[in-house]
Amino acid sequence: MQNMTKTTGKITLTFNPQIYSQLLSQHQPWVIKTEEDNEKFLEVVEELLSHPHLTLEEDALLELLVKLIEDFEDKYYQLNASTPQSRLLHLMEAQNLSADDLVSVLGSSEIVDGVINGKLEITQEQAEALGRFFHVDSSLFF
Repeated sequence: MQNMTKTTGKITLTFNPQIYSQLLSQHQPWVIKTEEDNEKFLEVVEELLSHPHLTLEEDALLELLVKLIEDFEDKYYQLNASTPQSRLLHLMEAQNLSADDLVSVLGSSEIVDGVINGKLEITQEQAEALGRFFHVDSSLFF
C-alpha cells in the first residue's frame, strides 16, 4: 500500500499503512454473518466515533466497518418491508390513537376497520387525508 496524503488547510496528513495494518490486526474485520459479529463491530464503531479527532487510519477503519455493518443490516434487516397498513398502525401507535380517531379522516368505522385489518387498500384520496392528518407525505400510504 502506498503512503497517501491529505491536505487540510495548513496541515498535510499522511496515511500510514503500518498503523492501519495494526488497527486491522487489532480489530480483525470480516464479512459479518451473525448478529454477534454485528454487535462487536458496532461497539468498535461507537468507540471510534467517541474520539474527537480520528486519524486517517482510524477513519479508514471506521469507513470499512460501517460498510460491513450496512451490508449485513441490508441483507438481514427488512427495514423497507413495511406496508401502508403497517406504517399507518405505527403512526397510530406513536400518537396513541385508536381506530375511532380515524373515522373523521377516512369517513366511517367500516372503512377504518377494513384499512387497519388489511381488507381494504388505501385510496389516493384517503392517503392524502391521512398525510394531512399525520403531517407526513401521503406517499407513505401507497
